[in-house]
This record gives sequence, C-alpha cells and structure tokens, in this order.
Amino acid sequence: MKESKMKAFIENFKKYRFLLAELTKKDVKLKYRNSVLGFVWTLLEPLLTMIVLTIVFGTIMNRKTEHYSVYILTGRLLYSYFSTGTKQALRSIRRNAGMIRKVYVPKYMYPLAASMSSFTTFLFSLVVLVIVAGVQGMRPTIYLFGAVVPLVNAFVMVTAIGFLLATLDVFFRDLEYIWNVVTMMIMYMSAIFYEADALLDSAYGFLIRYNPLYALITNFRNAVYGRPLEGFYLVYPLVFSVITLVVAVWFFNKKQDRFVLYI
Repeated sequence: MKESKMKAFIENFKKYRFLLAELTKKDVKLKYRNSVLGFVWTLLEPLLTMIVLTIVFGTIMNRKTEHYSVYILTGRLLYSYFSTGTKQALRSIRRNAGMIRKVYVPKYMYPLAASMSSFTTFLFSLVVLVIVAGVQGMRPTIYLFGAVVPLVNAFVMVTAIGFLLATLDVFFRDLEYIWNVVTMMIMYMSAIFYEADALLDSAYGFLIRYNPLYALITNFRNAVYGRPLEGFYLVYPLVFSVITLVVAVWFFNKKQDRFVLYI
C-alpha cells in the first residue's frame, strides 16, 4: 500500500515538475518586480549589512575575530535565507488562494517553490562572500567542499519548517506576526555578529548550542575558514531537519483538503 502511494506521488511530481520550475521563477521575479535595483539588491543588501555590522562591532566594539567581515557574512547570509525562505513558504498557500480555488495543482508545490526560490537567491548572494573573502586574502582549502553539507541541510530544514508554517498559517492568520518575533529571537541565538564560545557554558548556553541554525552556521564557517566540520553540528541539524520534514509533510497532507475552506 505504501509502495503504491509512493509510486503515485512520484508520478504526480513528474507530471507537475515543470510547473514547479515556473512557480520558482515567478517567486524570484516577483521579489524584485518593483525594485529599481532589481537582482543587484541580492548582492548589495548583504554587503551593506556586513559593512554596518563590521563598523559597529568590529571597530567601535573592538572585535578581534579573524576576517571579521567574512565571519559576519557566513552567518548573515544563512540566517537571511532561513528567515526569508520560511516566511515566503508560510504565506505560500494563502498567497496562491485564487489558483488553488480554480485549478488543480498539488498544493505542496507552493511551499516547495517558495523554499526553492529563496534558496536560488541565497546561492547567488554567496558571490558577495566569495568577493569579500578574496579581498581579505582568504584562500580556499579542501575543507571548502564541506560547505555543501550545511547548505543542503539548510534547504531541507527551511523546506520542512516552511511546510509546517504554511499549513498552520491557513488556520491561524496571526502566525505571520508571531514568526517574525521568533525569527528575530533565532537571529540573536545564532552568533551572527559575536563569538558564542564564551556563552556556550553559561546558564543559557543551551539556547545557542541546540539551535539547529547555529549548528549549520558553525559548520559553514568551518568550511569557509578551512577547518573540518564538527560532528555534533553535522548530525544534530540533519536529524532535526529530517524529523521535522517527516512530521511537516504528514501534517500538510492531513490538512490540505481543508485549505479551500479557510483561504
């Protein structure tokens, strides 16, 4: 029975895979539709943010972290993808309410396309990291290939949380405002502009250590800085992402037939 369901799902996905690509491209285009700078803003925004944070924390507060601008960018870029991707996925069902009412399309296409469009934008924004690292004299090492692991894990995690949020948002409209606050809290627990080593052993250190996004950022930094990936920060976010994805997809499938009654 499970085998036949899986086969039906794969056939259904193949049938609509071109629509998924179109939805992904549409989301990318809509993001910059009314922007004067357009896609350039994808590169300019993290660069300007990095400059401000480097001046404030690196100069005024006298941070001595090696290649501090790169340190900020590795955290900021991953956090921005997490924040943007989950927020876009959260709104994906209600944003496409008109199409859902009129045409049959597998509903999972909408949060998946939102996650994929955000990931596409994120990959382009990594150009800024490459440029800044080169300007600061950093050279790639064999460990840089390890960056693929936290980046793929980030996509799985954003997709999983996105499915869960998209489902809940149909029934609880205030979730968008709550999630804005939650993502802000996650930002401060992700060590984007400070070093967390001194805080991990404090009373609230567990909030950072067991933050899966912090784990991904840590290993992404390790790869960029030419260090091996840390085992715990490799396994923990992967387990978290897979479990969350299984639960989120199950919950989404269970509730999707009721979406049309609420959107």
